[in-house]
Amino acid sequence: MLQITDLGYSVAGRPLFEGATATIPDGHKVGLVGRNGTGKTTLFRLIRGELALDSGEIALPSRARIGGVAQEVPSSDVSVLDTVLAADAERAALLAEAETATDPARIAEVQARLQDIDAWSGEARASSILRGLGFEVADQARPCSDYSGGWRMRVALAGVLFARPDLLLLDEPTNYLDLEGALWLESYLARYPHTVIIISHDRGLLNRAVGGILHLEDRGLTYYSGNYDQFVRMRAEKRAGLAAEAAKQDARRAHLQSFVDRFKAKASKAKQAQSRIKMLERMETVRAPEDAARTVFTFPQPEELSPPILRLDAAAVGYDGPPVLGRLNVRIDQDDRIALLGRNGEGKSTLSKLLSNRLHPCDGQRIASGKLRIGYFAQHQVDELHVDETPLEHLKRERPDDAPAKLRARLASFGLGADQAETRVAKLSGGQKARLSLLLATLDAPHMLILDEPTNHLDIESREALVEALTAYTGAVVLVSHDMHLLSLVADRLWLVGGGTVKPYEGDLESYRKILLAGDDRPEKPRTKPDAAKPAPVSRDRLMALRSEARKAEARVQKIDAMREKLAKKLADPDLYEDGRVGELETWNKKYAEVMEAADRAEALWLRAMEAVEQAEAR
Repeated sequence: MLQITDLGYSVAGRPLFEGATATIPDGHKVGLVGRNGTGKTTLFRLIRGELALDSGEIALPSRARIGGVAQEVPSSDVSVLDTVLAADAERAALLAEAETATDPARIAEVQARLQDIDAWSGEARASSILRGLGFEVADQARPCSDYSGGWRMRVALAGVLFARPDLLLLDEPTNYLDLEGALWLESYLARYPHTVIIISHDRGLLNRAVGGILHLEDRGLTYYSGNYDQFVRMRAEKRAGLAAEAAKQDARRAHLQSFVDRFKAKASKAKQAQSRIKMLERMETVRAPEDAARTVFTFPQPEELSPPILRLDAAAVGYDGPPVLGRLNVRIDQDDRIALLGRNGEGKSTLSKLLSNRLHPCDGQRIASGKLRIGYFAQHQVDELHVDETPLEHLKRERPDDAPAKLRARLASFGLGADQAETRVAKLSGGQKARLSLLLATLDAPHMLILDEPTNHLDIESREALVEALTAYTGAVVLVSHDMHLLSLVADRLWLVGGGTVKPYEGDLESYRKILLAGDDRPEKPRTKPDAAKPAPVSRDRLMALRSEARKAEARVQKIDAMREKLAKKLADPDLYEDGRVGELETWNKKYAEVMEAADRAEALWLRAMEAVEQAEAR
């Protein structure tokens, strides 16, 4: 059990924790969440004993082992597999001692302990973990020096998973994983035999791999049972209750103060006035929760181009050797939302570069509209920002004729306020750098956005803002991401990159997830009767019309939802329930019932529209 009691800690005089208390039972899987800068990583360092507490206590069982991925594995000539095996220090030491021990009693102790920790299956277990994280058997024999920093981070993660500490602390573990690795990690952590605490902004991971949420807010810790979606609902209910209670208290306080103001000077009422003054002094303030500043992205909207905006005809693409991808026959229209699926190394990034014209076909044709503008975002671009310049200076280079006020407004539209605009990139957080790179990628109002892992370093609020921006965006979107939540909300077409080519994937994301977890990336083809007549394919114009209708239906649902939320806030107003306002209350209740009925109809229309799109796409 991890017990945190009255924790206090400050940085440069600014308190991060004040009286923070929480209990994590043994074996629980917990997500640690909170806005950026609230102290999540600092809490991990405090638990590991790397920082000294100002006050309070953090207690763990004696001899409990704490593990985490502090940094990447250094470049060396040691093989990947041996590096992971060495991460379990106890196993390595016992195996070495077993070779040299001469005392019979000690030999017996060593052998018994090796059996207890299942040392003999260690190599097979380490290899299995490495395969889950993207290293094939042949890759595991290569030295760590053969791999980039991101891949060495995977080796470090494999090492700590192999060591199986009693308390596993993981800080954004999916940032350097692809979709396949992230899904494997979810499954692995759900079966992990000991306690796990994960800092993550990956909503899918927090929904499927954890059973509790530890929320860091207002310098305190609150534990919620359930996954992230359940936490969001419980917190919303708690916030609504606090807001209503605060409103009632404000009304009560105003009533008492009014009596005091009217009668404190009258001798006949002096005692009652003094009594109410004491009541006011004793009244503990219930504070309504403050809404944090909402993260936003605002993408400039492009003009409409005639379809298709891009087409590949029998194209092949590669680097200096044989083609990585061939037999490419695809088209992209401006209203397309495409997710690229496929195992690591199959060519998703290569296809992205071909579509963005960063690679040219070695065979066949890439045919693009003459006016086509493409915005391209890849994680490496975040690392290529000019660290000695400010975001404002980055924009000035791209838009030298624009007034500084206009450039600042552009930065603000991506959540980079006045302070960040003048801060050197080297001092910005990972999320702020990612937002700057997204701004630069969309500066020219592109007709097509190609986003390769855009959510790395973005917090949950920023990811939700990105979903909203992509939904409102009127250009085409091509996505590569390990964030299943993002893919499920944005993509309406799935392309499977594998076997040296690209094909439409007929299943959905959940079926693809099951295939990956089963260890097979070859989806089953739907079985049809040999004599079954194949329905005629739907025309492209008809398909576009159906998609447009589905989007309109979705917009209606969102509009009605916004109306429902406004009415719900009105009905939560405690003043509405005072005597004499019964008629007004009935009116608002009637309006709420009408909106709920309209919401049911709108959702039914939306579902029918989506079914029509799915049926058309399947033909």
